[in-house]
Amino acid sequence: RYVVLTTKHHEGFTNWGSPVSWNWNSLDTGPHRDLVGELGQALRESNIRYGLYHSLLEWFNPLYLADKENGFKTQNFVLKKTMPELYDLVLTYKPDLIWSDGDWEAPESYWNSTSFLAWLYNDSPVKDTVVVNDRWCNNCSCHHGGYYNCADKYKPGTLLTHKWEMCSSIDKLSWGYRSNMNISDVMDEASIIEELVQTVSFGGNYLLNVGPTKEGVIVPIFQERLLALGRWLDTNGEAIYESKPWRVQMENSTDTIWYTSKGSVVYAIFLIWPRDNVLELSSPIPSATTQVTMLGFAGTLKWQKSPGKGLLVTLPLVLPSPLPSPSGWTIKLEGVK
Repeated sequence: RYVVLTTKHHEGFTNWGSPVSWNWNSLDTGPHRDLVGELGQALRESNIRYGLYHSLLEWFNPLYLADKENGFKTQNFVLKKTMPELYDLVLTYKPDLIWSDGDWEAPESYWNSTSFLAWLYNDSPVKDTVVVNDRWCNNCSCHHGGYYNCADKYKPGTLLTHKWEMCSSIDKLSWGYRSNMNISDVMDEASIIEELVQTVSFGGNYLLNVGPTKEGVIVPIFQERLLALGRWLDTNGEAIYESKPWRVQMENSTDTIWYTSKGSVVYAIFLIWPRDNVLELSSPIPSATTQVTMLGFAGTLKWQKSPGKGLLVTLPLVLPSPLPSPSGWTIKLEGVK
């Protein structure tokens, strides 16, 4: 329920009329449009949170290259380019989230990160609502930040104590658009659902990237994947949105059954449909009041205590929809421990 737009990547072109990026921005050239502003308005009309990605460094900027040559003892690029743009983005567009990147070459003392963040959290117009990630200097990732990215496509494999996000890309080989992309390079629907479910079970957020073409078009294969994920969430979103990790993240014997929770309700999301239509869950402890349902399917499901521990759930003989999702169904458990 949030979108993050690349306002400026490492090549330095800005998708808004940056006052310190003359003639190298989307208002002065190309589409002659304020893309950051237009998308922000559309998202807010849809009640979706708006995040802005911004790269601290610019690969080819002479000011940055000179500072780098000086061992980052000078700060001409930061003072004349990076910081003015960050302040401009916050004051003009009032984002809900700032996704910083391009941090890895220089220390905080060069980027002035702490000074900017102190202003952001204490004096900025979004001080009470804004969220930031952890890429603010060359040793910040996974240590400092409102939430952690740690690394691209980060999978901790365990429950973290700090909020985190897994950023992934539908094109497995690129974060941008490639005209020579093969279908085998594109994540399929089942893989996307699996990544999402695993991430949320471990307490993370899932940020899924698509690279538009140079004309700003999201190509049909990416549209298809995003729409498929949306349809899956229409049915199973109750187990994802506003959920929290349960005491167990995945079923002991398999990595195909994952758990989330909301209050006293436990959700078991299984990625492979059992051949005998019976789902074995060894982690939940049933009680006399246990009730089992399936998201997207009317009525309750029959269950019995497992001979070992846990419970055996008899699944419906007909899948929940005429065109079933290729992966991922959710059992809702009430009255279990």
